[in-house]
Amino acid sequence: WFALFSMWIYTTTAVTEHVYGTTDTSSALYNKGADWVGICFGVYNGVAALAAFLLPLLAKKVGRRMTHLIALFCGAAGLISIFFINDPDFLILSMIGVGIAWASILSIPYALLSTALPAEKMGYYMGVFNFFIVIPQIVAAGLLGFILKNFFGNDAIYALIVGGAAMILAGLL
Repeated sequence: WFALFSMWIYTTTAVTEHVYGTTDTSSALYNKGADWVGICFGVYNGVAALAAFLLPLLAKKVGRRMTHLIALFCGAAGLISIFFINDPDFLILSMIGVGIAWASILSIPYALLSTALPAEKMGYYMGVFNFFIVIPQIVAAGLLGFILKNFFGNDAIYALIVGGAAMILAGLL
């Protein structure tokens, strides 16, 4: 969730600066970039909707954990690849990876957890599990600005790289 929060907070700034080459929030070019980010976010959600039907097939072949790892690596590649993109159209490819990860994040951890819990304690443990959603978001909100300012010269593209690295780490854990 740390990676997703970094994406949700910093993608518009990262794309408008890194791909569109502007920081002027009142310019037509900035608004064009921001609009494109909205389209990209729509694409990753559309991909997630489609990928949700394919993940169970992959999980039957390689298992749920490996499926989740593969999906998170797709998402990490998507986030990190934005650094290397100069043509806005290629951001769609990045969002395909993010969409695959999003589909998995919304389903597989719950499937893994539900099979490991006693039915009579399911509600309690699912509630506790939600801490692992909220806490990384709080950490991201509290630390990403500090990290960008002190280590990356406030260049928002690096928030996406940090998010991609976090997604890789999450997959390995």
